[in-house]
Amino acid sequence: MARVPCDLRFLLIPAAFMFIYIQMRLFQTQSQYADRLGSALESENHCTSQLRSLIDQVSIKQSRILALEDLKNRQDQQLVQLKDLIHTFESKGIAKLTEGGQVPLAAVVIMACSRADYLQRTVNSVLKYQTPIASKYPLFISQDGSNQAVKSKALSYNQLTYIQHLDFEPVVTERPGELIAYYKIARHYKWALDQLFYKHKFSRVIILEDDMEIAPDFFDYFEAAANLMDRDETIMAASSWNDNGQKQFVHDPYALYRSDFFPGLGWMLKRSTWDELSPKWPKAYWDDWLRLKENHKGRQFVRPEVCRTYNFGEHGSSLGQFFSQYLEPIKLNDVKVEWNAMDLGYLTEGNYTKYFSGLVRQARPIQGPDLVLKAQNIKGDVRIRYKDQAEFERIAGEFGIFEEWKDGVPRTAYKGIVVFRIQTTRRVFLVGPDSVIQLGIRKS
Repeated sequence: MARVPCDLRFLLIPAAFMFIYIQMRLFQTQSQYADRLGSALESENHCTSQLRSLIDQVSIKQSRILALEDLKNRQDQQLVQLKDLIHTFESKGIAKLTEGGQVPLAAVVIMACSRADYLQRTVNSVLKYQTPIASKYPLFISQDGSNQAVKSKALSYNQLTYIQHLDFEPVVTERPGELIAYYKIARHYKWALDQLFYKHKFSRVIILEDDMEIAPDFFDYFEAAANLMDRDETIMAASSWNDNGQKQFVHDPYALYRSDFFPGLGWMLKRSTWDELSPKWPKAYWDDWLRLKENHKGRQFVRPEVCRTYNFGEHGSSLGQFFSQYLEPIKLNDVKVEWNAMDLGYLTEGNYTKYFSGLVRQARPIQGPDLVLKAQNIKGDVRIRYKDQAEFERIAGEFGIFEEWKDGVPRTAYKGIVVFRIQTTRRVFLVGPDSVIQLGIRKS
């Protein structure tokens, strides 16, 4: 029995080692947990720091947003005030231009964009003849865009009203490679005509471009044309332009014609016509669009033999196309025709077909080779038949007139017939395959 305590002592030794081992493991585990806890605290502190930084950034951006919103509200208020100011200036300008109580016959608008030197030349030409009759023809400049030189030039004249078209909508062309200028021009025309017809309530508008000079009887011509258009709804517009108005092809400053081809380049239309055109105005190429039969619907255009506008714009959206051949040689009328004293009844629909068919019937028919030489050697007017567009283009090329067609109609044509002068007084009629039937001429 005395050996029992000794055995217990031996048992205490392993127990002590076990206790020490457990303590060491606990210490190691606690150290690991402490390290992990330290890392977690460090990560938490880092996340807290990042969160605070993000909160600070959001707060700064919110402050900036509030500042921008405040700036936008102030700019909106300034814009409203500016629009009111512009409206006031426009109203005062129109009131000044129409003082005396006379109802304007037509507004005159010069379409401008970025050519200040051209604009000055055009305005000076118009004012030369418009100033004495300013109340009858209030003058506007409509600028597309914000070219400062053009704006300053326009605002330097106190005889006119300036309006500005600012269009920030991106242009998407319908075909690759198209010039966006033609799209912007179409937008500008619609905006300007809407302004003049619907905001300013004019009954007629004469449209000029910023590269044109006008003839001495420009306004008298359009006054006579306005009376004619009021009498005859089949006249869609009146133009001051003849595509074949080059010096070698014209003679008579008193001669007027009807045409199935829209001439443009200085033209007048009525509000009733714009009511029809405005809702369906094209995205681009507005002049060619007007030449489509679906749009002019059998109506025609009055044009002079000798142009009442001269286009000097060699540089522009058309990139000088055809300028040297077709535009530069144009004859600008220099005779002061008293249009109001003339009887233009022959131009009304019922009378004109009879009048024009008489001219064609009296012309001597020629055919075969050397048409130019034959036409030059015959006294009096001549007529030449063409069977299709290709033959027309060949004959037109021989004489040097425009060869172009749009929607089946040659430039300047009336019922397929193109007329021009050769060697001063003599006329040449290029007669289409169906023209004599349309005119009621039995024998060709």
